[in-house]
Amino acid sequence: MDASDAMTLGEVVRRSGFSASALRFYEREGLLSTTRTSGGQRRYPRHALRRLAFIRAARNVGLSLDEIRESLQRLPAERTPTKADWTAISRAWRSRLNEQIEALERLRDGLDTCIGCGCLSLRRCHMSNPDDHVAVFGPGAVALPPALRRRADRY
Repeated sequence: MDASDAMTLGEVVRRSGFSASALRFYEREGLLSTTRTSGGQRRYPRHALRRLAFIRAARNVGLSLDEIRESLQRLPAERTPTKADWTAISRAWRSRLNEQIEALERLRDGLDTCIGCGCLSLRRCHMSNPDDHVAVFGPGAVALPPALRRRADRY
């Protein structure tokens, strides 16, 4: 990495909007790479800002850290990704995003009646789920579409 291309942790925090602890976490998780100065300070390549913007967008649409890691592994580590690089990744996201959009539409359309939480608090729950028979399917909102039941990661 060219020294003029290197950014300090503080610069990346200011430019990206991520906290220093999030940057260190993403480094530990293999989503960002850094070099170290002779004094042990982190230096980030300028294209780390694009990776962080990608991570932010991916997290906002519900992708897991594993999905983000898999996508980022398709990008070149030694240079700033091109439009073609990003297009290849976005194609891989398309079916995942369509699944999530459909799930959100089903949630929106059924929100005023039931969101599948198993609470038995609404009149409909007593008709659709008498005696809490869906409990055998596990904890949580088991009637929610799978795309909306994914566990959220830490960041």
